[in-house]
Parts: sequence; C-alpha cells; structure tokens
Amino acid sequence: MAQLLGEAEIKQQLSNLSGWTKEGMSLQCNRKFKDFVQAIEFVNKLVEPAESAGHHPDIEISYNKVKIILTTHDAGGLTQKDFDLAKVISQIS
Repeated sequence: MAQLLGEAEIKQQLSNLSGWTKEGMSLQCNRKFKDFVQAIEFVNKLVEPAESAGHHPDIEISYNKVKIILTTHDAGGLTQKDFDLAKVISQIS
C-alpha cells in the first residue's frame, strides 16, 4: 500500500501544481470546455495514463465542465501516486 503524505509534503507538492487544490483528503481540478464533446474528449485522454499508473481518478462531468478528484482510497488519503497522476493530467489539454 502507498504511504500517506504529511501536510508539509502535500503543501510542497501542491505548490508545484497549477490548477489543483486540496479538498479534505483529495486533490481536485476543474476544467471547462467549449461543449460536451470537448469535455468527453478530454476525459477519454485520461484513460491511458490512469491505466498505466494503475491509479484511477474520480471524474464528474456536467455538460462542459469536468471535475477530477484524486485520492488513494486504500491508503485513506493523499499519496505520491496522486501527485504523480495530477502532474500527468495537468499536461493533457
């Protein structure tokens, strides 16, 4: 099981991520697109990196808005896996 990160580690790593916030025991990012089709195209781009990492985000879609939520469920909070995947997701447009 992945090891939980401490608050200092979380703050340090979060400072290197643009557009992500810590909400409780998760990282969250909101993206807005022109329309539903573009939102779904973005979500589809998340499949390969999530599968490769063996770490899957929770995703909420509302027409042209996508909310990505990362947490390591089996560890009960934030681990390095969350920040690694957040970095990859941040590079996807």
